[in-house]
Amino acid sequence: MKVAALLAARATRAHRKAWTAVFAALALTSLLLGAFGLTLVSAWSAHPRVERYAGADLLVAGDQTTRFSATSLGERETASAGLTERVRIPRTALSVVRGVPGVRTAVADVEFPVGLAGRSAIGHPWETARLAPHALRTGRAPGRADEVVVGGGAGRDSVGGIGARLTLRVGGRDAAYTVVGVADGPRTAVWFTGAEARRLSGHPDALDTIGVVAGPGTGPGELAGRVRKALDTAGVTDVGHRADGDPAAVRVLTGSERGEAEFLAAAPARGELLAALGSVAGAVVLVALLVVSSTIVQALRQRSHELGLLRAVGATPGQVRGAVGREVGRVAAWAALVGAAGAAPAYLGLRALLDARGALPTGLELTLPPLLWPAPLVTAAVTVLVARIAALIGCSRTATARPAEALRERAPGRARGITGLVLLGVGASSAGTAALQQGATAAAAAGAAAVTMVIACAVLGPWIAEGAMRLLGAPLRLFGPGGRLAAASCAASAHRLGAAITPIVLVTAFAGVQLSGGATMTHAGDAQARQVLRADVAVRADGGLTAGAVERIREVPGVRAATEAVPGTVLLARSQLGSPELERLPVFGVTPERLTRTLDPGVRSGDLARLRPGAVAVGADRADSLGVRPGSTVTLRFGDGQEARLRVVATYERSIALGDFLLSRDELLRHTSMPGAGRVLVAAAPDADRKALTKALARAVPGARVERDPAPVRSEAAGQALAEVVSVAVVAAIGAFTVIAVLSTLALIATGRRPELRLLRLAGAGRGQLRRMLRLEAAATVVTGLVVGAAVASVPLLAFSAATAGTLPYLPPVQAAAIVSVVVATAAAGSLPPVWSTLRGRYPRRVFSPSGD
Repeated sequence: MKVAALLAARATRAHRKAWTAVFAALALTSLLLGAFGLTLVSAWSAHPRVERYAGADLLVAGDQTTRFSATSLGERETASAGLTERVRIPRTALSVVRGVPGVRTAVADVEFPVGLAGRSAIGHPWETARLAPHALRTGRAPGRADEVVVGGGAGRDSVGGIGARLTLRVGGRDAAYTVVGVADGPRTAVWFTGAEARRLSGHPDALDTIGVVAGPGTGPGELAGRVRKALDTAGVTDVGHRADGDPAAVRVLTGSERGEAEFLAAAPARGELLAALGSVAGAVVLVALLVVSSTIVQALRQRSHELGLLRAVGATPGQVRGAVGREVGRVAAWAALVGAAGAAPAYLGLRALLDARGALPTGLELTLPPLLWPAPLVTAAVTVLVARIAALIGCSRTATARPAEALRERAPGRARGITGLVLLGVGASSAGTAALQQGATAAAAAGAAAVTMVIACAVLGPWIAEGAMRLLGAPLRLFGPGGRLAAASCAASAHRLGAAITPIVLVTAFAGVQLSGGATMTHAGDAQARQVLRADVAVRADGGLTAGAVERIREVPGVRAATEAVPGTVLLARSQLGSPELERLPVFGVTPERLTRTLDPGVRSGDLARLRPGAVAVGADRADSLGVRPGSTVTLRFGDGQEARLRVVATYERSIALGDFLLSRDELLRHTSMPGAGRVLVAAAPDADRKALTKALARAVPGARVERDPAPVRSEAAGQALAEVVSVAVVAAIGAFTVIAVLSTLALIATGRRPELRLLRLAGAGRGQLRRMLRLEAAATVVTGLVVGAAVASVPLLAFSAATAGTLPYLPPVQAAAIVSVVVATAAAGSLPPVWSTLRGRYPRRVFSPSGD
């Protein structure tokens, strides 16, 4: 132990420059792992914010989770997904809850969209204001059906004060109301009498939630148990038809769970965030392992003769391993602590990025309990462990060699070549799987193929470099003496060149797959959206269109066709390789009359004019995967969890823009609790005056906006903003690792070549010739790495784009240029500056140096 400690201490001081790159790589690894660890822990403990029900001790609400079970390998598995539309409960539950001992107050709540002064608002019964609690600022509570209380912002900013008359649009109908009070609520809130709210909600026999306030001496936990028992005894279940095997039990929520009944999109988004961050953390760990391992191995390879000399003079394998392990451990411990110190600021930066890009839904709070702040110390320990393992791998060959052979340079063995070829085959197989799948499954298979093939290229680095130099040798020799020196040096040092190529392949392949995958879908979707849109103008209203707006628009002179398009989501339950899966898909609900005059989905078979409630049109790729055609049936689950068997009436080609399913507008709105602002797409007659038509449409639909250049119709998958942030984070992490890896590897190689360069100068090579040699070697390294990386990325990308978009992969030119620029600049910085001192002066003063300086 004393010998190993002495050797480690001496080696650390003697090779400070070599360990600088290792320190940087390990510090970055610790920082990123700590930051993503904190984010994962924060997402795991996240919960929806409690605002409107903060004054309630507990809530009774519908089950906002749908489940699907299937048998896989003889075992029953269940998949679940959050529902983003309101699951309602029967009004009979209110009397059951009020009869429970310990209940002081039980208040029924319903919410519904309201058009208020040209913007969207939300209506509630006035009784629910006490659950927030929202107190009156001025005025009184509504007592008649035509009286309302408005939120403080609304009353102050736009609709006037007490006594003001408002025209509110609810359910497509306008009605006048008198403001009788202003409450301490949001400016988007409007409170009606209980009876009027029930009428306007459109479902008088169902409730959204029941807020319960406990009586004196009764705790929320105890009362929740009583309410749960009473509801079960009464047999109260959710409203609507749920799928078989999907229980419809009413939930009783306490504490932070109350926010789940208020912000419906928060809980599903939390699961998506955890999955996305998990995949990012996995990619970062993998890249960190590759970069840290290659950096440490390269640092030790530069000292292979030194370690071999230790074996030759009698050092045991254990002493060599112990010395190297202690040496790396010291560097890793300090680097890991530095990285852990920066993990918290990096986590806060990632949080800010998520908030700035709108990647998190309204109401989701990422919490981080104080007990979990030391989590970066755990990732720091993992970083040290990774470094120690990499060090043992790096010195294993020298430590186990016989003393007489320890100084001999050995070529890569056959086992390494076979392993690399096997990994290439596995990567190609994963790419083939991606070509046969769709959606997230295809993306996961493509990502696995890219990872496997990058590792294969790292294993096969020496052979790749040797083959590349055979191709590049002739072009290099065209650049005179410097080119001939570069060709000879590259051909003689394929092993060294392979180590330099690996990080370039890594960044090119990983960044290419990560950036091109999303860009390909966006590019193809934008192209399809432009092809789909045939309308000339669009009509929309933020507070919702009035009832019968589409019919009135069709009667306007100069209108050839009008189609209302409403976005939404559905869930498709199916077994994937025997495992249950619930896939959330964006859809559109449309009116079928003369649909193809305003939208061109590219009908393959069937007739879209038959798209009525109970029917569905299916994208061609999805129809092929499900094995359906016109006349078949498809089972879908809507956003409120209700299941329906729909008859297929048509299949269409442009599903990237329109989504995999087209539904009847009335069918989709039936299952939408808070419908978003749809729009009516209008196709003008060939001889119509566009200006006159625009004015006529504005008169036909009061309060609506007429867009003369409508935006293309495009469905957006849930979590798209989150996916963009994840891509940015992954590419930034990989880019940072790659810069360190390329710089360190090339700098270590260049430092180790100083004696070689001095000998070349003594042999008569000029400084200009040597500079040209180094530049050409760097160029050969960059070209080989970029070409191999692009080839590695193209295999999974071709499979993915063919399966999901039916096009060639697309990478924005700016992003491609950024990847190339970073690689070129980094390679130049790592190849030339470390040997500038060697190339200065007329003659080298010394040839050999124990430390390579």
